[in-house]
Amino acid sequence: MGRPRFKNLVSAVAVAAALGAAGAAGSAAAATLNMAWSQDATGLDPHKQTAFSSLRLLELVYEPLVRTDTELNIAPAIASSWAFSEDGQTLTFKLDPDAKFSNGDKVMPADVKASFERILNEETGASARANFLSIESIDTPDDETVVFNLSQPDVPLLTAMSSINAAIVPASAIEAGTIGTEALGSGPFVLDSWEPNSREVLSANESWAGGAVGVDGINISVLPDETAILAALRTNQVDFALINDPLVATLVPNNPGLTLNREPVLNYHVLQLNADRGAMAEEKVRQAISCAIDRQDVLDAALLGEGKVTGPLTMPAYATDPSELFCYTPDLEKAKALMAEAGYEDGFSARVMAATGEPPTAAAEAQVIQSQLGEIGIDLEIEMMELNVYIDRWLKGDFDMAVALNGGRTDPYTMYNRYWTKDGNLAHVAHYGDDTLDSLMQQGRVETDPAKRKEIFAEFSKHITEVSPWIWLYTGYSYTAANDKVSGFEANPTGSLFGLSAVTVSE
Repeated sequence: MGRPRFKNLVSAVAVAAALGAAGAAGSAAAATLNMAWSQDATGLDPHKQTAFSSLRLLELVYEPLVRTDTELNIAPAIASSWAFSEDGQTLTFKLDPDAKFSNGDKVMPADVKASFERILNEETGASARANFLSIESIDTPDDETVVFNLSQPDVPLLTAMSSINAAIVPASAIEAGTIGTEALGSGPFVLDSWEPNSREVLSANESWAGGAVGVDGINISVLPDETAILAALRTNQVDFALINDPLVATLVPNNPGLTLNREPVLNYHVLQLNADRGAMAEEKVRQAISCAIDRQDVLDAALLGEGKVTGPLTMPAYATDPSELFCYTPDLEKAKALMAEAGYEDGFSARVMAATGEPPTAAAEAQVIQSQLGEIGIDLEIEMMELNVYIDRWLKGDFDMAVALNGGRTDPYTMYNRYWTKDGNLAHVAHYGDDTLDSLMQQGRVETDPAKRKEIFAEFSKHITEVSPWIWLYTGYSYTAANDKVSGFEANPTGSLFGLSAVTVSE
């Protein structure tokens, strides 16, 4: 199967036209899944993408060495087995001998080595680079073995390798410079065509080592209006949909023949503050913002209460009770006092940026926060922008405040080291660092005792919420909707749609 080619155009196709195209493509095969989502991918390079919409597409095409299953355990992907050495200085993988890229080429240790060397190369701009800085060298002693030699024990490394940001790509594609313009992976599907902001066509990867895929392909329509997605589900123009708006999601069960899958996720809603700018350089100002925000009120207004207030760590094994964290009970009087102590009794002006579509509740979150911060004299201007513009600004760290939905991970170090360590490749986005955070992250990286790791990261949570560089708000749910023809989908707390590989569609 040859490498796919993509149309280099952006089209604003009408809803009816988009669905018509998907339906026409789907009519050729009874086992094609017609699907819709509201936010399209912003790019095709698995090592660089940070938008959830991009990751949801790319995880169907590419594979990492290992993946996270629905129980948050590490499971095989390209690798069939793995083991740390007793001293923790090496991590050895055995590759699945049947693993192949969609063009039929076998996945070789050289591809794994080239992929991680690309991730570690600063010029690549890989989004998860900081997760892999302990890798000193990579050996490929035979055709099925890869050995990562580490500078120190690195407990979270295996978890980091389960991300699609650590996808294995062909060494030949890296050499040819085609990563990001051609999609050649070893995952369950092949991306045959992509019309940005309009549609994607995927076909089953006959070379996939994971076994037979349940459908012949997936035709995805990009419908920015989620009420239009619900209407398409009602009329069976769409079989399966990813829903982001909780208001639309709550309407799904009211429709005969439709099922809503509602899964708590690790991803977190957060107000990011720029501690390098103006008043927010003052710790007491940041603390005042934390005390002024009623997290439950924001959750109720923006997400209809569909979620729960959370601290920085959203994974069950490490989560801290929010009542133990700084100012999680709103306290306007304390907030006003902190503003006065910092010399900002009369407040200040700032801007908060938010993206349209990801999450769809961003505007509502920003409006509630704007109102709440107005109570302590902060005049907040809301800047709404398209997702690709938002991501460019976000990656540059160019904002006063940002309403964000960030990805969760099963391990605290993997989740946060790129932000809160001195070498973190997104430290410039975090806009804050101190020796305590860096030390706690490093301690958690090498500690192997689970109880001691939990204590370390509990201290991390308490410290970071007290210095308040960001204001963590809450976690929500992932929603998928399907009609009665669809069966076999399993949701994942990471938000992954990899479960589409097991879906079947009846006549």
